Amino acid sequence: MRRRPAPAAPAALRRAAAAALVLAAAACGAPASEEGPAGPADGAFPVEIEHEFGTTEITARPERVVAVGLTEQDALLALGVVPVGTTEWLGAYPGEIGPWAEEALGDAEPPTVLHDEDGPPLEQIADLEPDLILALYADLTEGQYDLLSRLAPTVAQPGGYRGYGIPWQELTETTGAAIGEPEAAERVVARVEGEIAAAREEHPEFAGATAVMATDWDGYFVYGSEDPRSRLLTDLGFALPDGLDAAIGDSFGATLSAERTDMLDTDAVVWLDADPEELHASDLYGGLDVVSEGREVYVRDPDYSNFISFVSPLSLPYQLERLVPELAAAVDGDPGTAVADAAP
Repeated sequence: MRRRPAPAAPAALRRAAAAALVLAAAACGAPASEEGPAGPADGAFPVEIEHEFGTTEITARPERVVAVGLTEQDALLALGVVPVGTTEWLGAYPGEIGPWAEEALGDAEPPTVLHDEDGPPLEQIADLEPDLILALYADLTEGQYDLLSRLAPTVAQPGGYRGYGIPWQELTETTGAAIGEPEAAERVVARVEGEIAAAREEHPEFAGATAVMATDWDGYFVYGSEDPRSRLLTDLGFALPDGLDAAIGDSFGATLSAERTDMLDTDAVVWLDADPEELHASDLYGGLDVVSEGREVYVRDPDYSNFISFVSPLSLPYQLERLVPELAAAVDGDPGTAVADAAP
């Protein structure tokens, strides 16, 4: 079944459009990751964390963290903490722990998966007895934040971004600060940023080339500059089409109008869960140079698509290994170069 675009998956898009909340429950102790120390740094608490709705004080190391956002579980796992619950989003893996995160999960039990319908499942969250709630890769309303704060200290998404717009680096570092592992979080971020920088240096042809992430749900749906998928393209050196954010409005992504199909005529376009035959049959898209010159990357394998959508310090190394060669084939100037969606 085709996944609709969302912050990274279909159900989430419907909820975001309805201003609903995606919730998850998290965190009991887990085997320390490679980067994560065995305990909180000296003087880590109390800590105050600013977010869109104010400042949250955390006075002691949390033992039961509820991750309200969609990708916080990976940041927690990267820091040696297994969530006790996660929010259903991709709906493809036990505990919403993707294959890229299985090693970090180790032998621990997968988290309980919570299901939000018309807002936060407050009773379910309360049953998990959280002592910290994280809602970073999220789009909470102030009312939802207030309700969650009655259950436990809650860190909402930071201000200054669109909903679901927090960069993975900031999410990881904020999670690290909240659980008393700020230095470990910095090491995780530095390691993955180093891998991205190495890929960028190996492919100077990416610098200044234009690229966009898209899917064919409800037309030509493109992801804006604050979406994590688009940020990976720009981190690799690509530029997004001029006027992209103005075209999609105040959201992580939107369907292009027929008049703006030109924004897909980039040096590389990455299509998630899209059918090339259907796209090429369209007069609007099929006649563009990006098609005739072989500059398309089609991501149709479900796990691969999930890797790209679930942008985190655990998924990114796998994304780089697979996506970067395909992007290089798309921008090499040779229409005859096959841009394969090979198995990992």
